[in-house]
Parts: sequence; structure tokens; C-alpha cells
Amino acid sequence: MKVLVIGSGGREHALVWKLSESPQVKKLYCAPGNPGIAGIAEIADIPVESVRELVTFAKTKKIDLTLVGPEAPLAGGIADHFQGEGLAIFGPTKAAAQLESSKVFAKDFMHKYHIPTASYENFTEYNEALAFTRTLSYPLVIKASGLAAGKGAVIVKDSQQASSTLKEMMVDKILGPSGQNVVIEDYLEGEELSLMAFCDGKTMVPMHLAQDHKQLLDGDEGPNTGGMGAYSPVPFISESQLQDFQEKILQPTLKGLQKEGIEYKGVLYAGLMLTPSGPKVLEFNCRFGDPEAQAVLPVLETDLAEICQAVLEGKLDQLKIVWKKSFATCVVLASSGYPGSYEKGKEIRGLESVRDDEGLIFHAGTRFLDHKLLSSGGRVLGVTALGNTLEQSIEKAYQLVDKIYFEGMQYRTDIGRKGVTRTSA
Repeated sequence: MKVLVIGSGGREHALVWKLSESPQVKKLYCAPGNPGIAGIAEIADIPVESVRELVTFAKTKKIDLTLVGPEAPLAGGIADHFQGEGLAIFGPTKAAAQLESSKVFAKDFMHKYHIPTASYENFTEYNEALAFTRTLSYPLVIKASGLAAGKGAVIVKDSQQASSTLKEMMVDKILGPSGQNVVIEDYLEGEELSLMAFCDGKTMVPMHLAQDHKQLLDGDEGPNTGGMGAYSPVPFISESQLQDFQEKILQPTLKGLQKEGIEYKGVLYAGLMLTPSGPKVLEFNCRFGDPEAQAVLPVLETDLAEICQAVLEGKLDQLKIVWKKSFATCVVLASSGYPGSYEKGKEIRGLESVRDDEGLIFHAGTRFLDHKLLSSGGRVLGVTALGNTLEQSIEKAYQLVDKIYFEGMQYRTDIGRKGVTRTSA
């Protein structure tokens, strides 16, 4: 089997690494890839938005299976284009990807099919949205409806901040067309979790839960980021709670999609908040989470290529998905200045001292220049380690972090700690 992975970040490195373990996969390609991926797959220098070029490449190379990592090409309909050319692609269609590409669509969908979420209103007019915020108690959340690379949701603490946020999104258009429509919703408090599931249109099978750490600084302080680390599985969630997630969230979502005439094939990601009144959906994503994939895929025992085939053939109910009896912790190493404007071109040292049996280094924002590995993104590396316990995986991950250095490197020192604390409480 020849497999193509589309994307260039840590999630895609994790996907390529996992697929490389499959005896079914004889040849791996990645477009556009990164230096870490180049060690295990052939790189095709094609941008993710160049759909026609990607289709041509897949046909020329006789690719048997394509996996899409990032959200933008899925939202743009890459799956529809591939399917139209008779090419097998793992990822939802443009219609299905609206669950992520349009917050308005997602919130209205959840309301229609009784999927628990925060109370909300949608707005296309700035003055109407502003007037609405003056009738509410704070804090509340303002979300750009369109894709915003993890930066489209703002928690506002008073009417002044609400006014400035709405002006930036709807008048100044700092997020471009993504902020033309906004969702204003209640602020939910509780523990946040990432629930991902494989879906073949008829069956939805949950993966191990993960917990992402979105804020930049320890103790969940500082600005929101794309994710500073994650661990999986989540030890303080019981079997009955997992059952609850399936019955209240996954199954109603699947039935709702079916009623809308949308066949969803790929990965569905539900960002959950555990509130005193039960789990509520913060957002849907239409692909593997990043960095969650870097913690979840390493504890997956079943062949990922086999799962993808079962999804595309509508036979997910015939496959038993098995997980390792291990925990994984991923710590993200980021550039100075991230998540704002950040520095690039810093030489990365120490990777050669990391042994294969110590853990996994997933490249997220790196490039080679003059025989040197340099930083090229906000999130530079994902450092993942496995352990028999969550504590052991955390300890091993930070031992690896200590071996790596680039100027301005920043990271959280408490990834996974809340899982340990909650479990022992």
C-alpha cells in the first residue's frame, strides 16, 4: 500500500510515524512534510492548499490512501476533489467539515440535535452583537465563526473587553473573513478534555481521551495557544463517564449527521468541558488534534492503516481497536514570542543525544539550512514519552526536554500534572 499524508506539523509527523509501523504500508509520502518526517517518508514539496497538484501527485504515484492532517484543506473540500477522481482519502467532505469550519453551523447543529453545549447567539452585525453583550453577565466567550488557527475564541471579562474584541473581529477584520460572523456564548468552567473518535458514517469508535494544555504558561495562565502539550489516557475519567460521553455526545452527533444527509468519514474531535451539570461540547474539529495526536497515537496498538481502510469501507464495526496499557505525555517546545510574533532560525541542538528507546521527537516547525536544523514555527518540537504510569511518562518526557536546546525555547513544566493531581485527590 502507498500512503500519502498531507500536512507539515507535529500531528502529521505523528501520523507518518504511526503509519510507518504498519506492515501494509510499503511506501510513505508526505506533502509538504518537514525535516523530521523526511527521515521516514519521501517528501513532496506541494503546499496543502494546492489541491489540484495533490490530486495529480496521488494519481501519478498510484497512492492507495491519503490522510489529511490540517483543517484548512478539509474545510476547502479536498476530500470531495479526491473522491471525485476515484482516490481514497481519509477525512470528511466539505459539508461534514462545517462542524469545524463554521462555529455557527456547529452551534446550530448541537442545538437542533440536543447535544449539550453552552447557551449562545449568532451575529453578523457588529452593533447587534455589541448591544447583546451589554445584556449579559461576565465572563463570556466570543468566537469567530470561521477557521482561525486556534486563535478565534476569546474569553472576555467585561463589556469594554467585549467591545474591543468584537471591533477587532467584525470591524477591523484581524481574522479576515473568519470573523465576519461571531458566536457569543456563556463561559463554561470545569475540566477540559479532548475526545477524538474514528467515524465511518455508520459507527463511531472513541479513541483514548487526551487532555490538552492550551494556555502558554504553567497553571493554565497566559494567552491561548494552539496547544502546549497533552497526555493520554486521562486516568480520572471513569468507564461510566466514558459511556456518558458516547450516549450524550458521540451518538447524537452521528445520528444528527445522518439526518442531515452528511456521511462523515474520518476523525471527529469533540472538545469537552466537564461542568457541574455534565459534559458540554466547547467545539468540534474535523481531524486529529494537535498536540493530542502526539500523545494518543503512541498508545494506539492497532494498525492505523487498517483502521483507515475500515473507515473508508464502512466496516469500523468489524474491527476491534486495541490500546497499549501505557500512558503518553507530549511536551511542546515553542519559540520565543509565541503565540504572538515569534523568532525563527534558531539552531536546535541535542536531538542526536536522544535514543529511540527514550521517547519520540515530533517536528512541528523546523527546517534544514546549511546542514543545520533550525526553528521555523511557533511550536517547534513535540517531545513525547511513554510510561507504565502517567507520572512515569511525565518524568521521562521532561528528561528528554532537558537534552534539547534552542535560543528562546519556552515550554510548560506542568504538562500532565493535573491528571496526576485529579487522580490522587
